[in-house]
Amino acid sequence: EKAVMLQNLDSHWKEHLAAMDHLRQGIHLRGYAQKNPKQEYKRESFALFSQMLEALKVEVITILSRVKVQAEEDVQKVEEQRRQADNVPKHFEHKEASATPEEKSDKVRTEMRNGPKVGRNDPCPCGSGKKYKQCHGKLS
Repeated sequence: EKAVMLQNLDSHWKEHLAAMDHLRQGIHLRGYAQKNPKQEYKRESFALFSQMLEALKVEVITILSRVKVQAEEDVQKVEEQRRQADNVPKHFEHKEASATPEEKSDKVRTEMRNGPKVGRNDPCPCGSGKKYKQCHGKLS
């Protein structure tokens, strides 16, 4: 009974918060109708809260009226199965970790420079006349 009530209260509360957010976004328009937006917000939010409570009551009563009471033997069987499931030892196998990283067969090949390092603002060695950072430096 508590679980049903809490679950429904949670879902209705989330819907209520979304409705309140929607109301808050549009309440300023009431000022154009010469009404106090703060008073209108209070009135509308109270109405929404009352509607939420009524909907919650109706839904909980509907669900609880459909609940079928199980026989005592069925409840004992379910509890016994649950206890057996809890008593089963859970075996997990973990892979042994080594302190050294595994060597990869595909090593990345590093390229060696033929000349001196080119600065970002130096002219590009390709001969375009642009700075290195605007030419081939963009690629790196």
